[in-house]
Amino acid sequence: GGTAAQAAASDAPDSTPSQQPTATPSQETKPPEHPSATTRLTQVDRITGAITPKSVVANGHGLVIANNMMYSHTMTMYDASTRKLEATIPDSVDLSSLGVKGHPGTSRGAPVEAAFTKDGRYAYVSNYSMYGVGFGPHGVDVCKPSDGFDASYLYRVDTKTMKVDQAIKVGAVPKYVAITPDQKTVLVTNWCDYTLSIIDRAKAKVVDTVKIGPMPRGIAVAPDGRTAFVTAMWTDHVYKVDLTDPPEQAPVFVSPGDRMRHLDVSPDGKYLYAVSATHIISKIDAHTGTIVDEADVGQDPRSMAISPDGTALYVVNYDVGSMSKIRTEDMKVLQTVTTDAHPIGITYEPTTQTVWVACYGGSILVFDDKDVT
Repeated sequence: GGTAAQAAASDAPDSTPSQQPTATPSQETKPPEHPSATTRLTQVDRITGAITPKSVVANGHGLVIANNMMYSHTMTMYDASTRKLEATIPDSVDLSSLGVKGHPGTSRGAPVEAAFTKDGRYAYVSNYSMYGVGFGPHGVDVCKPSDGFDASYLYRVDTKTMKVDQAIKVGAVPKYVAITPDQKTVLVTNWCDYTLSIIDRAKAKVVDTVKIGPMPRGIAVAPDGRTAFVTAMWTDHVYKVDLTDPPEQAPVFVSPGDRMRHLDVSPDGKYLYAVSATHIISKIDAHTGTIVDEADVGQDPRSMAISPDGTALYVVNYDVGSMSKIRTEDMKVLQTVTTDAHPIGITYEPTTQTVWVACYGGSILVFDDKDVT
């Protein structure tokens, strides 16, 4: 859904983009001088413009995408080093030019989340709903499969052209997106279908659909690529999906708390970190499902990022306008910093060792996190 603040933010002046679309910047990720659990967050920038960011995602090669859903109808791409706007990419597409039949003319989306390929070249972006000829009824925030809401599409954005070059039909109200480590498969949770779409990247189509619990959202893929873990927000559960032999219905793996929202996995694959709306972040043994430890971050945590070295978590707290940094070793909250209202998306940008926070009202905050206190 959206807010009045989003509508107002869409009228704000935009930053000036580069004159020409650029290829993926060539910045290389430098190993951090200090473990992320020993550094301190310091705000270094606030990005505004015609944005209503639902999420921000770094591509690992010097670009960051913000998905501006509903009112802005755009994706904005930023240079991670200069933090300048590189391109504003509309969610308006001619689906027939992408090989999609039945929707002539221009269709529009509503970008929600994104996942980049390992090389940083492509971003796969989910759209809450599609708008145009042949689309409807459109999804809503409270829904069930029997409501019959229309399926939506996953866009592929090419960072060389800064254009949408593929549209893949998925389920109703697609949310989170993840790519397997071998880069062959894209996973998408479908909020109103209660399913997980498994997409063959080479074929650019869904090849399997797995039933999840009500309102599926978060996805974390094990480093070996054999297993995906999925949350469902109208449940207490984290579900486990065998990607080598996808089941019809995913089994429950662990039940850490009410309204499970987001997941991350440690770089070594040993632990899952799960966000519950009960303001608890759980550390879970990824093999046994045992809850090892917990952190209490405050009211209404939404999304989370993990540092590349696996020593720190960063969690946005929507209702209280803050971001918490947690040491993964013992789940101690190391620092809580103030953000703009309604922080909802977060990403760790490795080439600059910064944390980017998307705030629903119309801003992106950038925090440096490489200096030891």
